[in-house]
Amino acid sequence: MTPAHEVLVVDDEVEIRALLRAYLGAQGYRVVEAEDAAAARRRLSEQSVDIALIDLGLPDEDGLSLTRSILSQQALPIIILTGRGDTIDKVVGLELGAEDYVTKPFDLRELLARIKTVLRRADKKLPAGLAREEAPPVLRFAGLELRLGEHRLISVAGEDVALTHGEFKLLAALAQRPQRPMSRDDILDLTHGREAGPFDRTVDMQIARLRRKLALASGETAELIRSVRGVGYMLTCPVQR
Repeated sequence: MTPAHEVLVVDDEVEIRALLRAYLGAQGYRVVEAEDAAAARRRLSEQSVDIALIDLGLPDEDGLSLTRSILSQQALPIIILTGRGDTIDKVVGLELGAEDYVTKPFDLRELLARIKTVLRRADKKLPAGLAREEAPPVLRFAGLELRLGEHRLISVAGEDVALTHGEFKLLAALAQRPQRPMSRDDILDLTHGREAGPFDRTVDMQIARLRRKLALASGETAELIRSVRGVGYMLTCPVQR
């Protein structure tokens, strides 16, 4: 029998947690609850979970800050729960590396569908037909080392390059398809799992930051990530696996 997925629900509203515990439990999921960021950290230190649903309006810490903190330590799929209508919160959440977001009040069936999609994507093969467990541990290009298993980029000088979770995922996607253009839609699907739409500029902002960081880390004067008119972006140099 396939073991049930563990879902961490981080929300200060008792009613929301009870609703999700009952509904997701009836669908075969095991729900772990946390009423705030501190409790979420305790739960994650005590046990492993497969996915987290994090509310942005937590009483002790902003949900975006919690998301950033979690993703700096582990590659946990996260869906943001938000009652906010401000698009920038959603964009920032996706840039940090959250897989998806759901706006309150949400439809339980829609939320379940999004959870299933994110979990399936976590188990799917990476670009270029590489399974996660088969992915090469290190990709080398322009004197840099992209260590997939460790979520690290090492500079020519042997120093760690600070990347956000979203930037790392974007660079990994490009590096596994070097010298081949990738559309913004493909990039968003691989890194965030959403259609482009209003978040098309998320990729552009991440690309701009990555270009600056790669230039400093490699010492290269030529752009390592090039815009391909009418298509998207491409890593210009060959990659050794």
